[in-house]
Amino acid sequence: MVHSYRYHQLKKGDRQHVEEEEVLLSSLMCAASSVYFNRTRPKLFSLVILSLLSCCLILSPPLFCSSSLSYSFDVESDGFATNVNAKAYLCSSISNGLIAKTENFRINHHCDVMHDVPAVLFSTGGYTGNVYHEFNDGILPLYITSQHFKKKVVFVILDYHNWWIMKYGNILSLLSDYPAIDFNGDKKTHCFPEAIAGLRIHDELTVDPSLMQENKSVVDFRNFLDRAYWPRIKSMIKEEERGAQKKLELKAQSSKKNQKQVHEATLKKPKLVILSRNGSRAITNENLLVKMAEEIGFRVEVMRPEPTTELARIYRALNSSEVMIGVHGAAMTHFLFMKPGSVFIQVIPLGTEWAADAYYGKPARKLGLKYIGYQILPRESSLYDKYDKNDPVLRDPRSVSDKGWQYTKSIYLDNQNVRLNLGRFQRRLLRAYRYSFAKVNSRYHLHSQ
Repeated sequence: MVHSYRYHQLKKGDRQHVEEEEVLLSSLMCAASSVYFNRTRPKLFSLVILSLLSCCLILSPPLFCSSSLSYSFDVESDGFATNVNAKAYLCSSISNGLIAKTENFRINHHCDVMHDVPAVLFSTGGYTGNVYHEFNDGILPLYITSQHFKKKVVFVILDYHNWWIMKYGNILSLLSDYPAIDFNGDKKTHCFPEAIAGLRIHDELTVDPSLMQENKSVVDFRNFLDRAYWPRIKSMIKEEERGAQKKLELKAQSSKKNQKQVHEATLKKPKLVILSRNGSRAITNENLLVKMAEEIGFRVEVMRPEPTTELARIYRALNSSEVMIGVHGAAMTHFLFMKPGSVFIQVIPLGTEWAADAYYGKPARKLGLKYIGYQILPRESSLYDKYDKNDPVLRDPRSVSDKGWQYTKSIYLDNQNVRLNLGRFQRRLLRAYRYSFAKVNSRYHLHSQ
């Protein structure tokens, strides 16, 4: 989705020697005369990203340019802290992916807008529409890269999409006090005192405290999401309360005492949210799963997130839940909306073991969730009826994965559903219930005292 830098850094205190690759950064700068930029903490930059940005800057040379400003690129290194001054030459043409100097390039540049805060340049193109990529490659790296500016930063966006701005407006408003700039659509010349080109990424759906100022972690990111969505959630609650009040007026025969008793009894039940899938990797006996969970004692809510579903609604449902169940897929990204200490049960279809743990299991544990991975047996897969019982597709999914991603995807991701062995799955669900029931009632009794 975005052009982000995934790189390995030494943890704080490590003294291991690391060889740095230095990529010429003059492709990120253009000016009328010799302009210097300061790098206090150099980082490994992607040559591919530089090539893209170089092309963009060629198409709009005046961007980030000034004859009088010194531009500072604040970037992180593999454990080193050095001061490097590098000459940024005039922008004109591309040679081997870098911008070369041209003698006849016009000398003076006019700034239509002079900013006194830094810029962060990134793209919202690519894997848009997939919540995993939108968070892993976009929102989390944007938080990592820009949160330390304390909202005093301007976002300059390539592949600008209005729907993306609207979808993540709650988050953007907590990261920047300024409207985002459409790189291709805004024809003004914007000048900044410094800029960061591209976003930093640590690992799958996480924040590494050792690489962050003030040691911020993925728990801090979740608390950040809480601040972003609660204003909208509060308005939802008020709307529902108004609707409930009207219903109560129509049912005056119901005593307040009985209403309170029903309300309190409901609060004592732990809430379970099932993230339901349509199409591939659906739970085909989901209705029986819901019935079993209710009989165990859960309040059950089934959610079917769509690309157009308001994220605040999903956040509200999961933030107030004690347990979440879902089949491996992009929607599992929503574990980020759960409170630390909650239970996340991921149903793992055949052929997805490694991805399920790497992309969702490990990050969930880093967030402080109680993670349970439920690896299905061949008989619980719809593939059991399509292949011979001794076929490697059923007996040795790893050997199938060795044939390549597209082959693996076509079998295990695009053409596999799950029919849970409810007797087997019940054991995991009972564990989750006992844990969450004790937690909910402990919290309830504390509040009622």
